[in-house]
Amino acid sequence: MSEHTQHHPGAPGTGTPPPRDRAVARSRRVGWIWFAGTITVLAGLFTAVEGLVALFDKNYYVVGPSGLLVFSLTGWGWAHLIIGVLVVLTGLALFTGAMWARVVTVALAGFNALTQLAFLSAYPVWGVVVIALDVLVIWAVVVHGDEATYEIW
Repeated sequence: MSEHTQHHPGAPGTGTPPPRDRAVARSRRVGWIWFAGTITVLAGLFTAVEGLVALFDKNYYVVGPSGLLVFSLTGWGWAHLIIGVLVVLTGLALFTGAMWARVVTVALAGFNALTQLAFLSAYPVWGVVVIALDVLVIWAVVVHGDEATYEIW
């Protein structure tokens, strides 16, 4: 071998990247979990605010003649407030990298998206934004969730 040839475990053709490349790739993957946690907290705050508005300002949401699906505006206000707080808490727990936090985040984000879908007749723009954030969170956690086993802190 010449003095310019470097031989390390991650040499081309061995199937493993060099150590520095693995660290950079791990950093990018863990970044997705941080992103998912941040977006989860944001979606939860949006949902909680939506619930508070439904509870305290009865004239803010315009409900069509067919009404809301299943609950009254007050019922949806309480549902959104409770779901929003739970989503914020699981978003914060997602930063720990715990497996239970990933599972609960995906379940609550899916449930939150369904409740937003049912509430779309009252405020469609806000609901579509929260649904899009929930779908983004589910994608980030499902696709990159196994990388959260690395130390995030």
